Amino acid sequence: MTATDLHYLGLVEVGQKIQAKALSPVEATKAMLQRIEKLDGQLKSFAYVMADSALADAATAEQEIASGKIKGVLHGVPVAVKDLCWAKGAPAAHGMTIHRDFRPTEDATVVARLKDAGAIILGKLQQTEGAYADHHPKIDPPKNPWNADLWPGASSSGSGVATAAGLCFGSLGTDTGGSIRFPSAANGVTGLKPTWGRVSRYGAFELAATLDHIGPMARCAVDCGAILGVIAGQDSKDTTSVPLTVPDYLAGLTGDLRGVTIGIDRRWTSEGTDADAAKVLAEALRVAADLGAKIKEITFPDPTAAIDDWFPLCGIEVAVAHEETYPARKDEYGPALAGLLELGRQQSGMDYQKIVLRREAFRGAVRLLFETVDLIAVPAQAFAAPTLSKMAALGEDASLIGGLLRFTCPFDMTGSPTVTLPGGFAANGGPVGFQFVGRHFDEAGLVRAGDAFQRVTDWHKRHPAI
Repeated sequence: MTATDLHYLGLVEVGQKIQAKALSPVEATKAMLQRIEKLDGQLKSFAYVMADSALADAATAEQEIASGKIKGVLHGVPVAVKDLCWAKGAPAAHGMTIHRDFRPTEDATVVARLKDAGAIILGKLQQTEGAYADHHPKIDPPKNPWNADLWPGASSSGSGVATAAGLCFGSLGTDTGGSIRFPSAANGVTGLKPTWGRVSRYGAFELAATLDHIGPMARCAVDCGAILGVIAGQDSKDTTSVPLTVPDYLAGLTGDLRGVTIGIDRRWTSEGTDADAAKVLAEALRVAADLGAKIKEITFPDPTAAIDDWFPLCGIEVAVAHEETYPARKDEYGPALAGLLELGRQQSGMDYQKIVLRREAFRGAVRLLFETVDLIAVPAQAFAAPTLSKMAALGEDASLIGGLLRFTCPFDMTGSPTVTLPGGFAANGGPVGFQFVGRHFDEAGLVRAGDAFQRVTDWHKRHPAI
């Protein structure tokens, strides 16, 4: 098998070839490292390439598989992780100049679990400063492989770009306001944001502790399920991780949606949504109905307060996370993250408690909605495939920031799981995604829905011409 045949294969497919000894982990890792060396100079998706350790781990995996010791579907498969996830001995800058020399002495739990499953860690993927909105002024942002003039997504942009460009078979991203979903939609890949508490956050730099979710990004829902099955589960190092059994997300995939009820609030999902985003969502619902799903009209709880509250809540939590370096080293921060920190530090205890109460009420209203539906369908964002020039006005245009966060941050406020799936292309040629949202801890239902959709569509099999 040549490198040309290899880099766009699915993660599960590559794992099966490796474990059947039809493909060497060392060959696969070398091929990916060569592709990174060839392409990432222009794409800027990696913050740090771990070539030596990757090749050593690949050699170990090859020996283990040869001796019949197979650890699971990820054994021998090259993946990459967002820079904020600690990997022992490798730089973890968190998209910041302040932390550029930090090398953790242990792995994040999610990284340790990937390694324990035999996955090969290719390196650390570039992210926005502190995992917020913009890249630090001194760091080159990743480039969208479909078109360098298009936005690559926010915080987990490196994960989206590397996965779409075939520089890894899957990756980890994080989502606090939409940063698994934005880069998944922008780069035409699949992203799974788990329920808050499903995946340990130990060893991952915080943006906002009660909003942060770590999850997989890959080229299909099945691959996301394979990664989630490895990284999910209770962790004694993170007591907010939930002690629930982790299901086999690859079991019981029927390829249909019979018995599944999908809710749609047509007013909420259409108001202010552009034609490309609306068309993709409508087509996704048509496909879901053809697959046997029941489409049910619902009224989604008004998310306006939750969206408005996201900013000060995130600001308060990020101010706590950065207490040691802000404002003491204020001059080393970029303007976007510094602005969020200032917002958080301005809030009173009374302000915070009101936000907490509104958040709990909203979370309860959404939970009640899932007593009548299994999934909710929403756009990834209100405007499809935005350009960099459009996103440059984000801080000055309230309608733009509202349209960006409208369908994402409400589900970080509730902690709900979502899957973002490629569903088409905009008039400018950029990928367009949509979301299915599930009830808490029903990531298996999201994998099933994503897999069924992707069995009868090919959006996830289309790749940028690099």
